[in-house]
Amino acid sequence: MTSTSTISLLPQPRQVEVLPGACSVRRDARVVVHAAEPGPGAVAEHFVADVQARAGVHLRRAAEARPGDIELRVGAVPAFGDEAYELLAETRGVRLTAPTAHGLWNATRTLLQLFPESADPHDHGAPIALPALRIVDAPRFEWRGVMLDVARHFFGVDHVTRLIEVIASMKLNRLHLHLTDDQGWRLEIPAHPDLTAIGGASASAGDPGGWFTIDDWREINRHAARHHVTVVPEIDLPGHTNAALHALPWLNPGGVAPPAYTGSEVGFSTLHLDVPETRGFVEDVIAAVAEVSGPYLHIGGDEAAATDPADYAAWVDFLHRTVARHGRTMVGWEEIAPHPLPPGTLVQHWLRPETALAAPPGARFVMSPSRHTYLDMRHDPTDPHGRRWAGDIDVDTAYEWDPAGLLPDVDDDRIAGVEAPLWTERVRTFEQVQQRYFPRLLALAEVGWTPQRLRSFAGFAPRLADHAGRLARRGVTVHPSPRLQAEGPGPA
Repeated sequence: MTSTSTISLLPQPRQVEVLPGACSVRRDARVVVHAAEPGPGAVAEHFVADVQARAGVHLRRAAEARPGDIELRVGAVPAFGDEAYELLAETRGVRLTAPTAHGLWNATRTLLQLFPESADPHDHGAPIALPALRIVDAPRFEWRGVMLDVARHFFGVDHVTRLIEVIASMKLNRLHLHLTDDQGWRLEIPAHPDLTAIGGASASAGDPGGWFTIDDWREINRHAARHHVTVVPEIDLPGHTNAALHALPWLNPGGVAPPAYTGSEVGFSTLHLDVPETRGFVEDVIAAVAEVSGPYLHIGGDEAAATDPADYAAWVDFLHRTVARHGRTMVGWEEIAPHPLPPGTLVQHWLRPETALAAPPGARFVMSPSRHTYLDMRHDPTDPHGRRWAGDIDVDTAYEWDPAGLLPDVDDDRIAGVEAPLWTERVRTFEQVQQRYFPRLLALAEVGWTPQRLRSFAGFAPRLADHAGRLARRGVTVHPSPRLQAEGPGPA
């Protein structure tokens, strides 16, 4: 008999009601979309391909539904927000309802988890058995993000698009790419080709560099949009800028460029607003990035120890005005918080609560507490590759925190969401990227989605083991956490 304890869904939905009877999807079932706009149809096409890959079952599209089909409908649901959805699986078939294509995407990600992985592709007769249930669901936070540092070590289009596919499967919906730092500049700026030709040639530890062309960047954003992920570009200013200073000597006082940097120290570089060409340079960069990106532009702002405090305040003012002029919402690390910021600015909290709390009332927060979300840290004492300064972060530490419990008097209404950064000074291959992220990103997915009252590590652990196994079977490199091994396999 089906019960909620035997249904392995991640992240955990808000409401799951087990229904009487059974739901069977015939192998000749069709997928029917009831919507005038094209977005839901694209979701349906993606779902058909995913079911083929997961269960070996080829579902067909159709215009009219019959009993036993899977229907996608645009409509109101008894939950709040654009990403909400209702999933009804019963004897008559499956119906997914959501107010938007993004909500339908979320519904299909949940439904896909209910399909067995071991369906026999040669069995053309037996239907696929799904649990009969009703799910009403919506995310706790709209920002559920992952950050990849491609500046210290570069990862190309194929790796980034693969990462998008994996994170989207667990309903994470922001990919923050840290594009510039002392070690490398990774995005083409047409007005300044030396930024990539010279500044993009280096990387940490003397490894090869690389960069995204404008066409590469457009392809990343298109791929992300197809998976309902928003790409957030970060151009780190005014510190972490040695690659720019190395590439463009005229940005330096006296016109002498520093050498390329391949180490791991921070806080030694800065752009200078009193150099006449600096403002024009930054205008060029922000205009170019805004033209080919989505609604957010991250300006960094962290660890600017080489910038005079008065100059830093002028930088924050200059940057938020420039970003706003290009119609984008500014995001910055918590160091920008003590300065005047326009309403709607996103402050990314990572280290010092007292700094983040200095943000003006109109600002909102992205929670990235280093103690729980910095995935360049060790998983556990047996992990030889991770860093240690924020402590070991195994899956329990990645899971057992409340975003509304970090800053006094900052509740859900001022929190945009959560994000897990991965800094790559010591991460040299994409296999290592995956090993840093997984299985801990599964914990973040539930932290960002599921209401706090419904979360417990005891309830999460068996589902974590199950879904970590699913990732491994997809070819994703997953760190063998001792906590996973202790919990054993989860529900089927």
